Amino acid sequence: MKKMLPILSALLVSTAFAGGAQPPMAPMPMPMPMPMPAAAPMAPGMADRGTVNVNGATVFYKAQGQGQPLLLIHGYPLSGELFKNNRVIPGYRVITVDLPGFGMSTAPSRDASIENYARTMVGFMDAMKIDKAVVGGMSMGGMTLLQMYKLAPERFKGLIFIDTTADPAGVAEAATWRGQAQQAEQMGVASLVPGLLPRMLTGESRMKMPNQVEHLSNIVKGASLNGAIGGGNALAARPDANPILPTIKVPTLLVFGAEDNVTPTELAMKMQKGIAGSKLALIPGAGHAAVFEKAAAANAAMVEWLRTVR
Repeated sequence: MKKMLPILSALLVSTAFAGGAQPPMAPMPMPMPMPMPAAAPMAPGMADRGTVNVNGATVFYKAQGQGQPLLLIHGYPLSGELFKNNRVIPGYRVITVDLPGFGMSTAPSRDASIENYARTMVGFMDAMKIDKAVVGGMSMGGMTLLQMYKLAPERFKGLIFIDTTADPAGVAEAATWRGQAQQAEQMGVASLVPGLLPRMLTGESRMKMPNQVEHLSNIVKGASLNGAIGGGNALAARPDANPILPTIKVPTLLVFGAEDNVTPTELAMKMQKGIAGSKLALIPGAGHAAVFEKAAAANAAMVEWLRTVR
């Protein structure tokens, strides 16, 4: 049984030590500094936000922090703002993107596939001169990440799979995703909110955290019709990525909400078993949007694991 990564309740990282002047004859011992990854080259003059034309789409991104690049890819039908509370990771320049058709990114058409999202994200790394990075993906973003690794395994220092699966969609699930695309076309993207929110957040959070409900609802409403239709159909037709799992040779973390009813813990354990040496962090009290719903615990799990990535 692989060792479970401890779940922390809060981010326990300090970048400063308290203290005053020290006596000249009896200096106090200094605490050992936390090992941080060496900074990696980034695109010259990389802005904190901007757009890049890649693979026929205009891709919007935000970047925060200093250090090695950590790229985060959202799920359906969300945007990089899913990660609004995950952008402060010590030693890393956290980059969140909007996939084509979502958030502030544009999609040239309604045609979409997981494989094409992957080509676009590798192209984004090329455009931003990110030679190698730790990359994380939530749900559809995790499926995209698997195909990115298949395309260019040499571009990754580590992988973070968040509430996702390597399985293809079964008949019933495929019909659900195609139904989402059809509903968006007939009734508008905003009509997806009532059905999606109970899958993103636990019942407790929906009752007690109206700000979380509002934030995720607004993200969904911000998706374009091209994005909602293309993404739904892409999820329905996604490839079987299970053969990719045993080929993964870089450090890998799996972060799953313990109450996720979209990609439940059985799928988390299946992925962990398929990826040699991978670590699994289950986030208590979190549903499918675990990195948002319980951001402090998810951040703590990522920070602890990132210390082991060299």
